[in-house]
Amino acid sequence: MGFSPTLLVQAPEVNPINKKARSIPALNPIDMYGRVFTFAWMGFLIAFWSWYAFPPLMTKTIKADLHLSQKEIANSNILALTATLLVRLVSGPLCDRFGPRLVFAGLLLTGAIPTALAGTVTNATGLIILRFFVGILGATFVPCQVWSTGFFDKNVVGTANALTGGFGNAGGGITYFAMPAIYDSLVGDRGLTPHVAWRVAFIVPFILITACALGMIFLCPDTPTGAWANRMQNLDRNIEEEHNHGGIVSNQGGHLDKVPAEDKKDASSDQEAGTVAVGEAVVIDQYHHESVQNPTVLEILKVMASPQSLVLAACYVNSFGGELAINSILGAYYNKNLELGQTQSGRWAAMFGLVNVLFRPLGGIVSDLLYKYTNGSLWAKKLWIHFVGVIAGCFCLAIGLKDPTELGMMIGLVLGLAVFMDAGNGANFSLVPHVHPYANGIVSGLVGASGNLGGVIFAVIFRFTGNYHQGIWIIGVFFIAINLAVSWIRPIPKGQIGGR
Repeated sequence: MGFSPTLLVQAPEVNPINKKARSIPALNPIDMYGRVFTFAWMGFLIAFWSWYAFPPLMTKTIKADLHLSQKEIANSNILALTATLLVRLVSGPLCDRFGPRLVFAGLLLTGAIPTALAGTVTNATGLIILRFFVGILGATFVPCQVWSTGFFDKNVVGTANALTGGFGNAGGGITYFAMPAIYDSLVGDRGLTPHVAWRVAFIVPFILITACALGMIFLCPDTPTGAWANRMQNLDRNIEEEHNHGGIVSNQGGHLDKVPAEDKKDASSDQEAGTVAVGEAVVIDQYHHESVQNPTVLEILKVMASPQSLVLAACYVNSFGGELAINSILGAYYNKNLELGQTQSGRWAAMFGLVNVLFRPLGGIVSDLLYKYTNGSLWAKKLWIHFVGVIAGCFCLAIGLKDPTELGMMIGLVLGLAVFMDAGNGANFSLVPHVHPYANGIVSGLVGASGNLGGVIFAVIFRFTGNYHQGIWIIGVFFIAINLAVSWIRPIPKGQIGGR
C-alpha cells in the first residue's frame, strides 16, 4: 500500500484474520485504531514529561532549595533510571499475561502518586526516594510498544511503533520547556516563592497523567478483536470465517486473491523462516505463532536468553541509554559551557528530546521501507540499526573530544547526534515485533529495560568522571564497539515461523 495523506484520517484497511490495521489513521482519534494510537503516544509523552520533570529545574532552583551537591543530583538521576529498569523487566511479561492497555493505565496511575507528592520533598534523601518511585512512569514505554504492535500489521508496525515511541519521547523535550515555564509563571504571575512554586508545578503532570490513564480504561479496547482474555478464541473464529469464505489458501490451490498480500508472501517465500510449503496449515500456524501466549517462567527465561533478544537489548543499551543519560545532563552542560542560565539552557536542551517527533519515526519508517523493498528481508532492518548506531557513536566522539563552547557548534553536533540516536531507537523497535512475536511483551520489556540499564551505566560514568564531555565520548566508544560486535548475529532464530 502506497502512502496517501488521506490514510492519516480515513478508517484503515484491516487484515481480515488478525484485524490489525494496514495503515495508521494518526489524525483520526474517533476511529478505534487512531484512538489507540493517540492514547499510546500521549500516555508515554505525559509519563516521560513527569519522569524527567526534575532535571529542568534542578540546574538552579531545586538544587538551591534543597542544598544539593552535584553528586546527590547524579545519584537521584541514577535511581530514577534504576526504578524504570526494574519495572520495565516486570511489565513485559505482565503485558503478555494481562494485556498492555491495563498495564499501561496501571503504571500511569501508580506513577501519578509520587508525582503529586513531589512537593513534600525537603532534602536530598527524600528527593532520591521520590525520584525512584516516579521512575515507574518510564516503564510505560513497554506497554506503549506492545499495545501499538497489537493494533498495526507487519507492513506498518515499525512505523507505528516509531511514531508512538517518538512522540512519547518528545516528552523529554517538552518538559524542558514546560516545567521552567510553569515555574516562571507561578513566581512571576502568581507571586509564589521559588520554594513553593517548583513544588506546585508538579501538580500539572499529575493531573494530565491521571486523565490519560482514565481515558485508556474507559475509551480504548485491549485488542482489535476485543478483550485480551479472548484473543485466541477470536483469532480462531476469524480464521474459520476466512476459510469459509475462501480467504485462506489450501494445499491443493484455492483462492489466493483473498489472502492478505503480506501473508501470501510470508507463507510462500519467507526466507528468514525457511518456510517452503504454501498451504492452509502454514498460514494458520503463522497466525497462531504471532498470537501472544501467556508466559511461563521457563519461556520468559528462554526468550530473554535468545541471542536475537540480546542483540536488540545491547543496541538499545546504547541508543536509548545514551539518550536518557545525556538528556539528564544536557541542560547543565549547556549552562556550564555557554553560561546561559537555567531557563535558556533548558530551552536549548529541550531540542534534544523534541526532535524525537521527527527522527525516531524516521528510524522506523526507513526500516519498514527497507523491509518492503528487500522482499521482507529482516537483515535489512537489522543492518540499519547498526548503521545508525555507529554514526551516533561518531557524533558522541565529536562532541566529547571537541567540548564545544560556541552555541552554533554545540547545537549542530547535538542535533546530529539526536538524528541518529533517535533513529536507532525507532529502528530497534521496528525489528522487535519480528523476533519472538508470541512473546512480544517479554522481548519489549527486556529491550526497554536494557535502555534504562544503559542510562544507569552512562549516568554512573557521568557521576564518576565529573566531566560532561568526557562522559559523552566514552558513550561514543560504547556505541561503536557494541554495534560492530553484534552485527553478524541473525535477526530472528533460524527456522522460526512467519516473517514477523
